Amino acid sequence: MMKPEEQHLGKESQYPQHYTPDVLVAVPRSENRELYNIKDEKLPFCGVDVWHAYEFSFLLGKGLPIAGMLKIVYACSSKFIVESKSLKLYLNSFNMTRTVAERETAVQNICVTIKRDLERLLKTTVQVTFFDQNASVQPFDFVGYPLLEDMVGIDLTIEEYSENPEILRPHPGITSLKISTHLLRSNCKVTHQPDWGSVYISMEGPTMPDKTTLLKYIVSLRNENHFHEEICEMIYKRLDDIFSPTDLMVCCLYTRRGGLDINPVRAKNQHFRLLNLVQPNKLTERGFRQ
Repeated sequence: MMKPEEQHLGKESQYPQHYTPDVLVAVPRSENRELYNIKDEKLPFCGVDVWHAYEFSFLLGKGLPIAGMLKIVYACSSKFIVESKSLKLYLNSFNMTRTVAERETAVQNICVTIKRDLERLLKTTVQVTFFDQNASVQPFDFVGYPLLEDMVGIDLTIEEYSENPEILRPHPGITSLKISTHLLRSNCKVTHQPDWGSVYISMEGPTMPDKTTLLKYIVSLRNENHFHEEICEMIYKRLDDIFSPTDLMVCCLYTRRGGLDINPVRAKNQHFRLLNLVQPNKLTERGFRQ
């Protein structure tokens, strides 16, 4: 039996020429969460999935195109995620769709429509904002997160490229940690095409991971076949299980594909809400991989 995520991924698809909500596909989060003993009824984290659609466009009533960026945000507590290619096809279906003549009203109507369709699909609250070239940009959230690869150096020997939490070791005497790496690479769950990204981790607690083993662990994801959201939750759960931090946040900023990027944020506490990234009405400076 074909899984929901296999409806479009890995197959040649015709782009709809007009508004077509039926192409949207919802994928249950539960299947992958079961592998890591993550219970939907008692999640070990809070957080959101943040999407940027860089190539969004539609037509005004007289045929003039309007182009801009969409930001879509919904909670990780939703039972479903939207499959990325289906969202791409759906958003592209607006390209030749005529709306009303007045620009502001047209933008508002489009955002309401997308919000309605995604909320029906995902059974959760979805926030949608349209930005044009005049939008102000907020500072990047993760300044002060040094790169692990710079700290560890290039002489590091790495031999494991499949996810292995046993790589992780504690570093005695450290009670807080803020680090990042641009070496995140995993693969699409269905097509196995590579996905590139950056990871930002903030931790506090009695025991912190050794930086060298943490980098080795993240590199060990290189041959894993998972969706972006699943990778973020995997990293979070491993760190939470092994080190029992009092506070933990993991954010993965993935490179855009087909005009879309996906940026999951998972955190033990609600501090993540202080990030500009998770605010639907704010754009931030892009990270290296975005």
